[in-house]
Amino acid sequence: MPTDAVVYVIDDDDAVRQSLTFLLKTAGIVARAYDSATSFLDHLPQVKAGCIITDVRMPGLSGLDLLRRLKELQIALPVIVITGHGDVPLAVEAMKSGASDFLEKPFDDEALLAAVNVALRGQGASARREADRAGIADKLASLSNRERQVLEGLVAGLPNKTIAYDHGISPRTVEIYRANVMQKMQAASLSDLVRMALIAGVLADGPTSEP
Repeated sequence: MPTDAVVYVIDDDDAVRQSLTFLLKTAGIVARAYDSATSFLDHLPQVKAGCIITDVRMPGLSGLDLLRRLKELQIALPVIVITGHGDVPLAVEAMKSGASDFLEKPFDDEALLAAVNVALRGQGASARREADRAGIADKLASLSNRERQVLEGLVAGLPNKTIAYDHGISPRTVEIYRANVMQKMQAASLSDLVRMALIAGVLADGPTSEP
C-alpha cells in the first residue's frame, strides 16, 4: 500500500463523512472529505494516489456521474461506491462503469476497511478477481436452472415479486431459491453475491431455459 495514499470521501451527508473519515484516520489512513462530487472534481489538481469512497445518490453529480467523469478525464483512482436501501441496480451499474467495489448501508467497519485496503493495493484487486473467477464458476455450476434464473434476476436488480411473475412461481418460492443461491455461492450478503456474479460475467449471459 502506498505510504502517501489518501482516501477521498465524497458524501453529501455530514454525519456519514465524519464517521468515515474518523474510521479511516483511526486505522491510520489519511482521509479527505468532500460534500459533493463537484467539490472533489474542483480539487483534482491536488489529488494524489489513493482511492475514492462515494455515495451513489447525491444532489447534482451522482456517484455514477463521478465515475463517468473520472473515466473521461482518465483518472485511474479506484472507486468504492456506497449504496443505500439495497439499491442493487445502481450498484451493478456502478461496477459496470468501473467501480472497484460497492457496499450497502449499513456496512460493517471491517468490511469497509478491507475494501479500502484492496483498492489501495491497486493491481492486487485485479489479480484477486482473476483468481476468484474459477472458484465462482464452480459454484455457479452447482446451481439448478431455476436458481440460476433467480440469481440473474437479483443481479439485474429485480424485486422478488417481479422474478416470481417472470417465471410463474410465488414470491415465497423465490425467497427459498434465493436462500439456496446464497448458500451455494457462499455469499455473505446480497452485495457479495452480486459482486461474484459480475466477476463471473453473469450479466453478459443470455436467459437460461426453464427446468
